[in-house]
Amino acid sequence: MSRWRMLVTGATVAALAVTGTALVSAPAHASICSAVGFHGGDVGSTGSSGSSDIGLGSMDFGSYRADGKKPQGPLVKLRGASTAIQWVTGPRSPNRTDRRFSITSTDVGVPWDNGSGQVLMAFGDTWGKCAGQMVWRHNTMLRSNGAANLDKGITFPNAIPGSIRSGASVTPQHPTFAQPMLNAIAVRNTEVGKIPTGGISINGVQFMSYMSIHKWAGPGRWVTNYSAIAVSRDNGQTWATDNSTIRANLELTVPGVSQIAQGHGRFQMGAFLRSGGYIYQYGTPNGRFGAAFISRVRPAGILNLNSYEYYRGGGAWSPRPVDAAPIVRQPVSEMSVAYNNYLGKYVMLTENAGSIMLRTSPTPVGPWSGAKVIVPAAQTQGLYAPYIHPRSTGQNLYFVASRWDDYNVMLIKTDLAKVR
Repeated sequence: MSRWRMLVTGATVAALAVTGTALVSAPAHASICSAVGFHGGDVGSTGSSGSSDIGLGSMDFGSYRADGKKPQGPLVKLRGASTAIQWVTGPRSPNRTDRRFSITSTDVGVPWDNGSGQVLMAFGDTWGKCAGQMVWRHNTMLRSNGAANLDKGITFPNAIPGSIRSGASVTPQHPTFAQPMLNAIAVRNTEVGKIPTGGISINGVQFMSYMSIHKWAGPGRWVTNYSAIAVSRDNGQTWATDNSTIRANLELTVPGVSQIAQGHGRFQMGAFLRSGGYIYQYGTPNGRFGAAFISRVRPAGILNLNSYEYYRGGGAWSPRPVDAAPIVRQPVSEMSVAYNNYLGKYVMLTENAGSIMLRTSPTPVGPWSGAKVIVPAAQTQGLYAPYIHPRSTGQNLYFVASRWDDYNVMLIKTDLAKVR
């Protein structure tokens, strides 16, 4: 497909989303398990960090083929500053998410404090059994115990239909099938998925950033249609995209349409940080090879793109996303940022070539230090998507990361006193 044709397709999807057309949010096909519509089955793959083009006709059924990857292996034993504490998901997890939530394989696991004693975790492409077959979801969410001792792992209460405080959003018909948060068109070269990238709670309302995937490319490379923020007012039980927050991945500005502006391509993946009266949103382009940028907004304006300011360097901010300057040079992957009171600095986690990297800064915008390896790729191949746990503040830095071969999420602890 030519670059021009790809842009036109992406523009079409973004335009549909901006206008609220149902095609983006709710495919016409029904599903016996999913309350939000069609979600696929064990029929094909496009490889969320690979390059496979398997599928069925024009439909796209996910980025993980249940019989195409290794079974979940034992928890890795790390050496040095970091220790793997538990598998958070999968058959080898103490949580047994395969039986309790129909989550046999998944990734990402973005965690955030819901403001009322729980830590919500949003996952990407997810496989699990329902109605006697292996089925796939674009994404799903679990609610964890916010007071858990992280040295003993992350725990999830059982799912209860209709309960917005239970472990997952489930239906009475399928009480062990964690429901998808958002559906996607599921048509190849149009929209093959919606993947969460960040989350934050403001006054009891949950806000989750996500990216709409146009197509998967080579390892670590993909093309997005747009990024956006979905909102839940019932603790993650149901979600809806706020179309005014869409950032179309087009180097194009349409006057009067804030969703289509040059520079939005720099914010296709987003991580949230609350600090000093602002919500900071860190951004990277699609894939794992771009630089990192930063915007900020007052909490009340999080759904208004016209309220955002973009850091242009030298202490200056601009209302134009195209003015955003890199705060960390490429390559930068999925990221998370939090303040750490042991270091007295802000901490950023990213991944590079399978190694988990740590940077520090005295302020949210920088200057950011050089990257230090806290989990070397040589110790466990295929780690990606490191997200700092919101209860992590002291000498031990707790975060989750996904491992590709197992296609599941683990919890890792790093002793910051040992990081050199």
